[in-house]
Amino acid sequence: MSDQTKKRIAEFVKAHGKPGTAVRAVVEPIGRSGARIVLVGADGAMGDVMAKDVEAATKAVEAVEGVEQAEWDRETTAATKIGPAHRRKMATMSS
Repeated sequence: MSDQTKKRIAEFVKAHGKPGTAVRAVVEPIGRSGARIVLVGADGAMGDVMAKDVEAATKAVEAVEGVEQAEWDRETTAATKIGPAHRRKMATMSS
């Protein structure tokens, strides 16, 4: 597990977390490239952190206080706030 990965997760928690509400972390395998940790803050912000594999990503999430493992369930999806700029970016990627 990379100290840089833990540091980036902790920075996201500091910027987008709040006491009593954990930042959600969804670990997604992305093939040979490793694993993606999608973070959803208490304020609805989203962030990405990359790890070498799912095991390293999971350990990094477990090592940072104020973060909980999550899935793309109703609660996690509802907690995200996607703004107009992100929607435009995603729309141009699918065309």
